[in-house]
Amino acid sequence: MTKTYRVGIIGRTGKGNYGHGLDTVWAEFPNIEVVAVADEDEKGRIDAAKRTRAKAAYADYREMLDKEKPDIVAVAPRWLDAHRDMVVAAAERGCHMFMEKPICRTLEEANEMVTACERHHVKLTIAHQSRYSPRILRAKEVIDSGRIGDIFELRGRGKEDTRVGGEDMMVLGTHIMDLIRLFAGDPKWCFARVLQNDKPVTKSEVRQGNEGIGPLAGDSITATYGMSGSTTAYFASVKPKNGPGGRFGLQIFGSKGIIDLTTGGLPPVFLCEDPSWAPGRTSKPWIPITSGGVGEPESLKDGGLAMGNVLIVRDLIHAIEQDRQPRGSVYDGRAALEMILAIYESHRLGGPAEMPLKNRKHPLTLL
Repeated sequence: MTKTYRVGIIGRTGKGNYGHGLDTVWAEFPNIEVVAVADEDEKGRIDAAKRTRAKAAYADYREMLDKEKPDIVAVAPRWLDAHRDMVVAAAERGCHMFMEKPICRTLEEANEMVTACERHHVKLTIAHQSRYSPRILRAKEVIDSGRIGDIFELRGRGKEDTRVGGEDMMVLGTHIMDLIRLFAGDPKWCFARVLQNDKPVTKSEVRQGNEGIGPLAGDSITATYGMSGSTTAYFASVKPKNGPGGRFGLQIFGSKGIIDLTTGGLPPVFLCEDPSWAPGRTSKPWIPITSGGVGEPESLKDGGLAMGNVLIVRDLIHAIEQDRQPRGSVYDGRAALEMILAIYESHRLGGPAEMPLKNRKHPLTLL
Protein backbone atom coordinates (compact mmCIF):
# COMPACT_ATOMS: atom_id res chain seq x y z
CA MET A 1 0.00 0.00 0.00
CA THR A 2 1.21 3.49 -0.82
CA LYS A 3 -0.98 5.21 1.80
CA THR A 4 -3.22 4.65 4.79
CA TYR A 5 -6.82 4.11 3.70
CA ARG A 6 -9.81 5.40 5.65
CA VAL A 7 -12.67 2.90 5.73
CA GLY A 8 -16.34 3.45 6.55
CA ILE A 9 -18.59 0.45 7.20
CA ILE A 10 -22.31 0.37 6.43
CA GLY A 11 -24.32 -2.29 8.25
CA ARG A 12 -28.03 -2.92 8.94
CA THR A 13 -28.61 -4.91 12.11
CA GLY A 14 -31.65 -7.12 11.60
CA LYS A 15 -31.64 -6.43 7.87
CA GLY A 16 -28.60 -8.26 6.60
CA ASN A 17 -26.31 -7.18 9.44
CA TYR A 18 -22.69 -6.94 8.26
CA GLY A 19 -22.67 -9.71 5.68
CA HIS A 20 -20.08 -12.45 5.89
CA GLY A 21 -17.29 -10.64 7.73
CA LEU A 22 -17.22 -7.45 5.65
CA ASP A 23 -16.88 -5.48 8.89
CA THR A 24 -13.96 -7.39 10.43
CA VAL A 25 -11.65 -7.99 7.45
CA TRP A 26 -10.08 -4.53 7.71
CA ALA A 27 -8.27 -5.44 10.94
CA GLU A 28 -5.99 -7.69 8.89
CA PHE A 29 -4.37 -4.67 7.20
CA PRO A 30 -1.98 -2.36 9.08
CA ASN A 31 -2.45 0.50 6.62
CA ILE A 32 -6.24 0.58 6.93
CA GLU A 33 -8.08 2.61 9.56
CA VAL A 34 -11.78 2.08 10.25
CA VAL A 35 -12.95 5.64 10.84
CA ALA A 36 -16.67 5.01 11.27
CA VAL A 37 -19.61 2.63 11.11
CA ALA A 38 -23.19 3.40 10.15
CA ASP A 39 -26.17 1.37 11.31
CA GLU A 40 -29.77 2.51 11.82
CA ASP A 41 -30.09 0.11 14.78
CA GLU A 42 -28.66 1.69 17.95
CA LYS A 43 -27.47 -1.49 19.68
CA GLY A 44 -26.08 -2.88 16.44
CA ARG A 45 -24.28 0.40 15.85
CA ILE A 46 -22.68 0.40 19.30
CA ASP A 47 -21.63 -3.25 19.01
CA ALA A 48 -20.17 -2.70 15.53
CA ALA A 49 -18.16 0.30 16.70
CA LYS A 50 -16.64 -1.77 19.50
CA ARG A 51 -16.01 -4.76 17.23
CA THR A 52 -14.29 -2.76 14.53
CA ARG A 53 -12.70 -0.17 16.83
CA ALA A 54 -14.29 2.55 14.76
CA LYS A 55 -13.75 6.08 16.03
CA ALA A 56 -17.29 7.23 15.21
CA ALA A 57 -20.74 5.76 14.70
CA TYR A 58 -23.72 7.11 12.76
CA ALA A 59 -27.37 6.18 12.37
CA ASP A 60 -27.40 7.54 8.80
CA TYR A 61 -24.81 6.23 6.37
CA ARG A 62 -25.08 9.34 4.21
CA GLU A 63 -24.10 11.50 7.17
CA MET A 64 -21.14 9.20 7.76
CA LEU A 65 -20.06 9.55 4.14
CA ASP A 66 -20.34 13.34 4.24
CA LYS A 67 -18.57 13.88 7.55
CA GLU A 68 -15.89 11.18 7.51
CA LYS A 69 -15.08 11.16 3.78
CA PRO A 70 -13.75 7.57 3.73
CA ASP A 71 -11.57 6.29 0.89
CA ILE A 72 -13.28 2.89 0.93
CA VAL A 73 -16.75 1.84 2.05
CA ALA A 74 -17.87 -1.64 3.05
CA VAL A 75 -21.44 -2.09 1.81
CA ALA A 76 -21.93 -5.01 4.14
CA PRO A 77 -25.66 -5.89 4.54
CA ARG A 78 -26.84 -9.16 3.02
CA TRP A 79 -30.29 -7.70 2.33
CA LEU A 80 -30.47 -6.36 -1.23
CA ASP A 81 -33.19 -3.73 -1.02
CA ALA A 82 -30.74 -0.93 -0.11
CA HIS A 83 -27.68 -2.03 -2.12
CA ARG A 84 -28.39 0.28 -5.04
CA ASP A 85 -28.92 3.37 -2.86
CA MET A 86 -25.83 2.68 -0.73
CA VAL A 87 -23.57 2.14 -3.73
CA VAL A 88 -24.77 5.21 -5.61
CA ALA A 89 -24.38 7.37 -2.49
CA ALA A 90 -20.82 6.12 -1.90
CA ALA A 91 -19.86 6.48 -5.56
CA GLU A 92 -21.17 10.06 -5.69
CA ARG A 93 -18.79 10.89 -2.84
CA GLY A 94 -15.82 9.30 -4.57
CA CYS A 95 -15.58 6.20 -2.35
CA HIS A 96 -14.35 2.82 -3.57
CA MET A 97 -16.36 -0.16 -2.32
CA PHE A 98 -16.33 -3.77 -1.13
CA MET A 99 -19.90 -5.08 -1.08
CA GLU A 100 -21.78 -8.21 -0.14
CA LYS A 101 -23.21 -10.44 -2.86
CA PRO A 102 -25.46 -10.62 -4.81
CA ILE A 103 -25.12 -7.17 -6.31
CA CYS A 104 -28.79 -6.09 -6.23
CA ARG A 105 -32.33 -7.07 -7.23
CA THR A 106 -32.70 -6.03 -10.89
CA LEU A 107 -30.59 -5.20 -13.91
CA GLU A 108 -32.04 -1.68 -13.84
CA GLU A 109 -30.49 -1.21 -10.42
CA ALA A 110 -27.24 -2.86 -11.53
CA ASN A 111 -26.99 -0.51 -14.52
CA GLU A 112 -27.44 2.50 -12.23
CA MET A 113 -24.68 1.21 -9.95
CA VAL A 114 -22.31 0.65 -12.88
CA THR A 115 -23.05 4.12 -14.24
CA ALA A 116 -22.38 5.73 -10.84
CA CYS A 117 -19.04 3.91 -10.50
CA GLU A 118 -18.00 4.90 -14.02
CA ARG A 119 -19.10 8.52 -13.67
CA HIS A 120 -17.19 9.02 -10.42
CA HIS A 121 -14.19 6.81 -11.32
CA VAL A 122 -14.45 4.46 -8.34
CA LYS A 123 -13.79 0.74 -8.02
CA LEU A 124 -16.31 -1.73 -6.62
CA THR A 125 -15.60 -5.35 -5.81
CA ILE A 126 -18.10 -8.11 -4.94
CA ALA A 127 -17.82 -10.74 -2.17
CA HIS A 128 -17.49 -13.66 -4.58
CA GLN A 129 -14.65 -15.12 -2.51
CA SER A 130 -14.17 -18.26 -4.61
CA ARG A 131 -12.99 -16.20 -7.60
CA TYR A 132 -9.93 -15.30 -5.49
CA SER A 133 -9.20 -18.74 -4.04
CA PRO A 134 -5.64 -19.97 -4.73
CA ARG A 135 -7.04 -23.43 -5.45
CA ILE A 136 -9.64 -22.12 -7.90
CA LEU A 137 -6.95 -20.11 -9.67
CA ARG A 138 -4.79 -23.25 -9.90
CA ALA A 139 -7.77 -25.08 -11.42
CA LYS A 140 -8.09 -22.31 -13.98
CA GLU A 141 -4.40 -22.71 -14.83
CA VAL A 142 -4.99 -26.45 -15.34
CA ILE A 143 -7.87 -25.71 -17.72
CA ASP A 144 -6.01 -22.96 -19.56
CA SER A 145 -3.05 -25.31 -20.06
CA GLY A 146 -5.30 -27.75 -21.93
CA ARG A 147 -4.82 -30.53 -19.39
CA ILE A 148 -8.52 -31.52 -19.43
CA GLY A 149 -8.87 -30.74 -23.12
CA ASP A 150 -11.72 -28.87 -24.77
CA ILE A 151 -14.39 -27.77 -22.31
CA PHE A 152 -17.70 -29.37 -23.27
CA GLU A 153 -19.87 -28.83 -20.19
CA LEU A 154 -20.04 -26.97 -16.88
CA ARG A 155 -22.62 -28.32 -14.41
CA GLY A 156 -23.55 -26.24 -11.38
CA ARG A 157 -26.10 -26.81 -8.63
CA GLY A 158 -27.39 -24.82 -5.71
CA LYS A 159 -27.48 -26.11 -2.14
CA GLU A 160 -31.03 -27.38 -2.63
CA ASP A 161 -31.83 -26.90 1.06
CA THR A 162 -34.94 -25.23 2.50
CA ARG A 163 -34.30 -22.30 0.13
CA VAL A 164 -34.45 -24.58 -2.91
CA GLY A 165 -35.39 -22.95 -6.20
CA GLY A 166 -35.52 -19.19 -6.56
CA GLU A 167 -34.02 -18.19 -3.21
CA ASP A 168 -31.23 -20.77 -3.50
CA MET A 169 -30.43 -19.51 -6.99
CA MET A 170 -30.26 -15.89 -5.89
CA VAL A 171 -28.37 -16.28 -2.62
CA LEU A 172 -25.97 -19.11 -3.49
CA GLY A 173 -26.33 -19.52 -7.23
CA THR A 174 -24.59 -16.17 -7.69
CA HIS A 175 -21.32 -17.89 -6.67
CA ILE A 176 -21.87 -20.64 -9.24
CA MET A 177 -22.73 -18.16 -11.99
CA ASP A 178 -19.60 -16.17 -11.21
CA LEU A 179 -17.44 -19.31 -11.45
CA ILE A 180 -19.05 -20.37 -14.73
CA ARG A 181 -18.06 -16.99 -16.18
CA LEU A 182 -14.56 -17.24 -14.68
CA PHE A 183 -13.95 -20.53 -16.48
CA ALA A 184 -16.03 -20.16 -19.66
CA GLY A 185 -16.76 -16.48 -20.29
CA ASP A 186 -20.14 -14.90 -20.92
CA PRO A 187 -23.17 -16.90 -22.09
CA LYS A 188 -24.85 -16.04 -25.38
CA TRP A 189 -28.29 -17.38 -24.50
CA CYS A 190 -30.27 -19.08 -21.73
CA PHE A 191 -33.07 -21.63 -21.98
CA ALA A 192 -34.81 -22.44 -18.70
CA ARG A 193 -37.95 -23.49 -16.94
CA VAL A 194 -39.22 -22.60 -13.48
CA LEU A 195 -41.66 -24.91 -11.71
CA GLN A 196 -43.68 -24.80 -8.48
CA ASN A 197 -45.04 -28.16 -7.34
CA ASP A 198 -44.17 -29.62 -10.76
CA LYS A 199 -46.17 -26.98 -12.67
CA PRO A 200 -44.85 -23.98 -14.65
CA VAL A 201 -44.77 -20.86 -12.51
CA THR A 202 -47.39 -18.22 -13.24
CA LYS A 203 -47.93 -14.72 -11.88
CA SER A 204 -49.88 -16.11 -8.93
CA GLU A 205 -46.79 -17.98 -7.62
CA VAL A 206 -44.52 -14.92 -7.62
CA ARG A 207 -43.65 -13.76 -4.10
CA GLN A 208 -41.34 -11.28 -2.43
CA GLY A 209 -38.23 -13.10 -1.30
CA ASN A 210 -36.55 -13.07 2.09
CA GLU A 211 -33.74 -10.63 2.88
CA GLY A 212 -34.99 -7.96 0.49
CA ILE A 213 -34.18 -10.15 -2.49
CA GLY A 214 -37.13 -8.93 -4.54
CA PRO A 215 -39.48 -11.09 -6.62
CA LEU A 216 -38.91 -14.85 -6.41
CA ALA A 217 -40.63 -17.92 -7.79
CA GLY A 218 -40.19 -21.64 -8.19
CA ASP A 219 -39.10 -24.62 -6.09
CA SER A 220 -37.46 -26.34 -9.07
CA ILE A 221 -35.27 -24.48 -11.56
CA THR A 222 -33.29 -25.90 -14.47
CA ALA A 223 -31.31 -23.84 -16.97
CA THR A 224 -29.01 -24.30 -19.95
CA TYR A 225 -26.58 -21.65 -21.17
CA GLY A 226 -24.94 -21.49 -24.57
CA MET A 227 -21.33 -20.44 -24.09
CA SER A 228 -18.61 -19.86 -26.69
CA GLY A 229 -18.04 -22.53 -29.31
CA SER A 230 -19.36 -25.97 -28.33
CA THR A 231 -19.38 -25.30 -24.58
CA THR A 232 -22.65 -25.58 -22.68
CA ALA A 233 -23.29 -24.68 -19.04
CA TYR A 234 -26.07 -25.91 -16.77
CA PHE A 235 -27.54 -24.76 -13.47
CA ALA A 236 -30.21 -26.38 -11.35
CA SER A 237 -31.80 -26.03 -7.94
CA VAL A 238 -34.50 -28.67 -7.70
CA LYS A 239 -36.69 -29.71 -4.78
CA PRO A 240 -35.64 -33.32 -4.14
CA LYS A 241 -38.32 -35.94 -3.70
CA ASN A 242 -35.83 -38.45 -2.32
CA GLY A 243 -32.30 -38.24 -1.01
CA PRO A 244 -30.22 -35.59 0.78
CA GLY A 245 -28.43 -32.66 -0.81
CA GLY A 246 -24.70 -32.00 -0.78
CA ARG A 247 -24.41 -31.37 -4.52
CA PHE A 248 -23.63 -27.64 -4.25
CA GLY A 249 -20.71 -26.76 -6.48
CA LEU A 250 -19.47 -26.88 -10.05
CA GLN A 251 -18.10 -29.64 -12.27
CA ILE A 252 -16.19 -28.85 -15.45
CA PHE A 253 -16.09 -31.58 -18.11
CA GLY A 254 -13.41 -31.56 -20.78
CA SER A 255 -12.44 -33.94 -23.56
CA LYS A 256 -9.61 -35.27 -21.37
CA GLY A 257 -11.06 -35.13 -17.87
CA ILE A 258 -13.07 -33.44 -15.12
CA ILE A 259 -12.52 -30.81 -12.45
CA ASP A 260 -14.84 -30.83 -9.44
CA LEU A 261 -14.99 -27.90 -7.02
CA THR A 262 -17.09 -26.06 -4.46
CA THR A 263 -16.80 -22.54 -3.05
CA GLY A 264 -14.85 -20.71 -0.36
CA GLY A 265 -11.34 -19.54 0.46
CA LEU A 266 -9.70 -22.96 0.03
CA PRO A 267 -12.55 -25.18 -1.19
CA PRO A 268 -12.08 -28.84 -2.12
CA VAL A 269 -10.94 -29.00 -5.77
CA PHE A 270 -10.23 -32.27 -7.56
CA LEU A 271 -9.00 -33.37 -11.00
CA CYS A 272 -9.80 -36.66 -12.71
CA GLU A 273 -7.96 -37.16 -16.00
CA ASP A 274 -10.52 -39.55 -17.43
CA PRO A 275 -12.01 -38.72 -20.84
CA SER A 276 -14.81 -41.24 -20.26
CA TRP A 277 -16.09 -39.15 -17.31
CA ALA A 278 -16.49 -42.36 -15.31
CA PRO A 279 -14.17 -42.15 -12.30
CA GLY A 280 -14.48 -45.30 -10.24
CA ARG A 281 -15.46 -47.35 -13.25
CA THR A 282 -12.00 -46.75 -14.67
CA SER A 283 -8.65 -46.74 -12.89
CA LYS A 284 -8.30 -42.94 -13.00
CA PRO A 285 -8.31 -41.42 -9.50
CA TRP A 286 -9.47 -38.07 -8.20
CA ILE A 287 -6.36 -35.95 -7.52
CA PRO A 288 -6.57 -32.89 -5.25
CA ILE A 289 -5.65 -29.49 -6.64
CA THR A 290 -4.07 -27.37 -3.92
CA SER A 291 -2.65 -23.86 -3.87
CA GLY A 292 0.65 -25.53 -4.82
CA GLY A 293 -0.74 -27.34 -7.87
CA VAL A 294 -2.06 -30.75 -8.90
CA GLY A 295 -1.31 -33.38 -6.28
CA GLU A 296 0.90 -31.04 -4.26
CA PRO A 297 0.66 -30.71 -0.47
CA GLU A 298 -1.36 -27.77 0.82
CA SER A 299 0.81 -25.12 2.50
CA LEU A 300 -2.01 -22.71 3.35
CA LYS A 301 -4.45 -22.85 6.24
CA ASP A 302 -8.08 -22.65 5.20
CA GLY A 303 -9.56 -19.46 6.61
CA GLY A 304 -12.92 -19.88 4.87
CA LEU A 305 -14.75 -16.78 3.72
CA ALA A 306 -12.54 -14.61 5.96
CA MET A 307 -9.52 -15.71 3.94
CA GLY A 308 -11.37 -14.88 0.75
CA ASN A 309 -12.26 -11.43 2.10
CA VAL A 310 -8.59 -10.68 2.80
CA LEU A 311 -7.68 -11.63 -0.77
CA ILE A 312 -10.50 -9.46 -2.13
CA VAL A 313 -9.49 -6.39 -0.10
CA ARG A 314 -5.84 -6.85 -1.08
CA ASP A 315 -6.82 -6.94 -4.74
CA LEU A 316 -9.12 -3.91 -4.32
CA ILE A 317 -6.24 -1.87 -2.89
CA HIS A 318 -4.01 -2.92 -5.78
CA ALA A 319 -6.79 -2.06 -8.25
CA ILE A 320 -7.11 1.41 -6.74
CA GLU A 321 -3.36 2.03 -6.83
CA GLN A 322 -2.91 0.57 -10.32
CA ASP A 323 -6.12 2.18 -11.68
CA ARG A 324 -7.55 -1.09 -12.96
CA GLN A 325 -10.73 -3.03 -12.29
CA PRO A 326 -10.74 -5.52 -9.40
CA ARG A 327 -10.68 -9.17 -10.38
CA GLY A 328 -14.30 -9.41 -9.26
CA SER A 329 -15.69 -6.04 -10.30
CA VAL A 330 -19.07 -4.35 -10.44
CA TYR A 331 -19.30 -5.66 -14.01
CA ASP A 332 -18.81 -9.25 -12.81
CA GLY A 333 -21.46 -8.75 -10.14
CA ARG A 334 -23.92 -7.49 -12.74
CA ALA A 335 -23.09 -10.35 -15.10
CA ALA A 336 -23.74 -12.99 -12.41
CA LEU A 337 -27.11 -11.38 -11.69
CA GLU A 338 -27.88 -11.31 -15.42
CA MET A 339 -27.34 -15.09 -15.62
CA ILE A 340 -29.83 -15.52 -12.77
CA LEU A 341 -32.48 -13.22 -14.22
CA ALA A 342 -32.02 -14.75 -17.69
CA ILE A 343 -33.59 -17.91 -16.23
CA TYR A 344 -36.75 -16.02 -15.33
CA GLU A 345 -36.69 -14.19 -18.67
CA SER A 346 -36.48 -17.46 -20.61
CA HIS A 347 -39.37 -18.85 -18.56
CA ARG A 348 -41.38 -15.69 -19.29
CA LEU A 349 -40.66 -15.89 -23.03
CA GLY A 350 -41.25 -19.63 -23.23
CA GLY A 351 -38.01 -20.07 -25.14
CA PRO A 352 -34.34 -19.02 -25.27
CA ALA A 353 -33.44 -15.58 -23.95
CA GLU A 354 -30.64 -13.94 -25.91
CA MET A 355 -27.89 -12.41 -23.79
CA PRO A 356 -27.12 -9.69 -22.88
CA LEU A 357 -30.78 -9.32 -21.97
CA LYS A 358 -32.67 -6.50 -23.69
CA ASN A 359 -35.19 -6.50 -20.86
CA ARG A 360 -33.59 -4.87 -17.79
CA LYS A 361 -36.74 -5.06 -15.62
CA HIS A 362 -37.30 -8.03 -13.35
CA PRO A 363 -38.91 -10.70 -15.58
CA LEU A 364 -41.21 -11.98 -12.85
CA THR A 365 -42.93 -8.58 -12.70
CA LEU A 366 -43.84 -8.98 -16.37
CA LEU A 367 -45.52 -12.39 -16.23
